[in-house]
Amino acid sequence: MRWCRIRHEGRAVAGIVEDEHVALVDGDPFTGHRRTGVRVASVDAVFLPPVVPPTFYAVGYNYRAHNAHAAARTSAAAPAPPAPERPEVGYRAQSALIGHCAAVVKPADCTGPFECEAELVAVIGRDLRRASRDEAADAVFGWSIGNDISARAWQRADRTLWRAKNSDTFKPMGPWIETDADPLAEGVTTTVAVDGEQVAAFPTGAMIFDPYAYIQEISRYITLRAGDVLWMGTDAMLEMPVGSTLAISITGLGTLANPVTEEPREQ
Repeated sequence: MRWCRIRHEGRAVAGIVEDEHVALVDGDPFTGHRRTGVRVASVDAVFLPPVVPPTFYAVGYNYRAHNAHAAARTSAAAPAPPAPERPEVGYRAQSALIGHCAAVVKPADCTGPFECEAELVAVIGRDLRRASRDEAADAVFGWSIGNDISARAWQRADRTLWRAKNSDTFKPMGPWIETDADPLAEGVTTTVAVDGEQVAAFPTGAMIFDPYAYIQEISRYITLRAGDVLWMGTDAMLEMPVGSTLAISITGLGTLANPVTEEPREQ
């Protein structure tokens, strides 16, 4: 099943994607729902982030190539972090989330590399504390796609990632949550295309630590809630040219596409 959120008659509504339509529901997938009988053509739907997470967790340096890429761009004075030896997690801002087809807006004063990070997203389906690995796997409601946009000059200049990772529109997610897929299976691939031309691909499941290891570790200290999301890192970091459309696809999950625009400069 594919769960989404769309804007309908001026408000956010949950829906189930069925063939070429979205069947709207009252409620949500976590606490209960009922079908309304209203259907919207998918091509006409304005997709929102498929969930607004109570907590937005994000993983870094979870693929070997990401670590090598980061190391190549740093200096001895400011070395890249080493590959993780255990699952460790960070956070992102809900306010940065946008949906499928919404515009990414590069701030006018953002200079230097402006990059895409194509990521698998795990969506938690129930509250969880001190989970076993089996319980962690069972608690994943479904999967989505995320683009962890990064402004690298700000990432180097600031003491935290507050604007480099969390500025408005920097976190596209969607287009939906897929509940009937195994994105960690052999052969599942994440691909990135710019204006329809594929520019990168990597095995989605080739992580240093998989989502269930992270869920176990988080739940040792923090109660995970239904609707929380966990972004799993990337093996592809690519420049996002203003004026282009960037599309991230994961086998079995669909495609998240967003145009890249730029904030007008003050005159």
